[in-house]
Amino acid sequence: MELNLAVHHVNAMRFGPSTGLDNGALAVDLDGLREYLLEDSRLDSVDIQIAGPGEACRIGGVFDILEPRAKEPGSGSDFPGILGPMTMAGQGTTHVLRGAAVTVVDDGLPLPTGKVVEMSGEAGARSPYSQLHHLVIVPHPSQGLERHIGLNAVRVASVKAAVYLGKAGVGCSPDETEVFASQGPVCPDRDGLPRMAYIGQIHSRQRVAEVDELIFYGNNTAGMVPVMLHPNEWLDGGIVAGYQNMGVETYFYQNHPIISELYRWHREGKITLVGTIATMAAADNVQRERNSMLAAQQAKWNLAADGVVLTKYGGGAPHADMALTARLCEELGMTTAVQVSDMSRDRQAESALLFNYPEVDAIVYVGGNDTNWPVPSVERVIAANSEAASTLAAAQVLPAASICGVTGQQGGSHLRCFVY
Repeated sequence: MELNLAVHHVNAMRFGPSTGLDNGALAVDLDGLREYLLEDSRLDSVDIQIAGPGEACRIGGVFDILEPRAKEPGSGSDFPGILGPMTMAGQGTTHVLRGAAVTVVDDGLPLPTGKVVEMSGEAGARSPYSQLHHLVIVPHPSQGLERHIGLNAVRVASVKAAVYLGKAGVGCSPDETEVFASQGPVCPDRDGLPRMAYIGQIHSRQRVAEVDELIFYGNNTAGMVPVMLHPNEWLDGGIVAGYQNMGVETYFYQNHPIISELYRWHREGKITLVGTIATMAAADNVQRERNSMLAAQQAKWNLAADGVVLTKYGGGAPHADMALTARLCEELGMTTAVQVSDMSRDRQAESALLFNYPEVDAIVYVGGNDTNWPVPSVERVIAANSEAASTLAAAQVLPAASICGVTGQQGGSHLRCFVY
């Protein structure tokens, strides 16, 4: 299967009479976008602002961040199962506005809960999001809606806005084209190169998904067991972040650092990328043992992998699930590397005790709330209301896990761990 990303580099964003792309400058029709989003009767209003790289601006609490993308007409479906009809993601041509982001603020988060985008300073420099041009949308669901219904409306608005902007690239010549092609498990041995796979959690049953929580091709993942996916499906809208931001934004699924790196090694002739497996963290030991067994067995017998990279979704239980899956992979003769993070301060010891398998000895730490930065007060804040804006504007100390993109669980962390 082959996916072609037609990449258009965005170096400026402004509001204009129509939405379009001109020499890297993205103009956004504010009224047209707002009218489009308000076609959803569950939304009373939508606030829309723009924030640029280096600006002394703080955005919060963040629901999700997406890269603006749109499929070439006749080339597939945009966010299939959520926005577009049900078709397989990861094929054809997708237009990408690289350097731009749609950042969505959740007006239902109680203070001081929520993550922020820090656009300047040392803390901002640790996040890749500070280098992007953000179209920030704040959807306001109607009063009286159940929380999950309002969040569903916010999710739909997020993908609609991302595709609305992405369509600015359709019909324009891209600045570059990125090709992602893999034959999957039937890929030939290619001179005996190591066959590598990726196993990634996309949700955790620690928090039961809402019935309308659109995560996997428009499904809430209830009852999900490990499923094999072509690597391209992660990159092209088959998976989006859940309602509760757990160090995972849709932007990183679209630009999955681990899958992208495995693809680079594949092209350079270092490995053969044979496929991926999407799984979940379980709610009890029986589910954990079943899911871990199935994921490991699929990697061994369906993908014939020699090595596996694994990531988790969330904190403690996902940590244990990932480790057990890795141990079972090792027992089946597959070399593993796992990525860990601590989602709250003072849990480093607990996290380390969740597994201690001598076989699982290639461990990458992406940081947590053991790292923090003092940030100054800022004059500009984009938030859901004045109370949230006042709280966010103040000088404060931000833990790494509160800043979007710093402790990303998909491999995008800019932190390094040193042992003294």
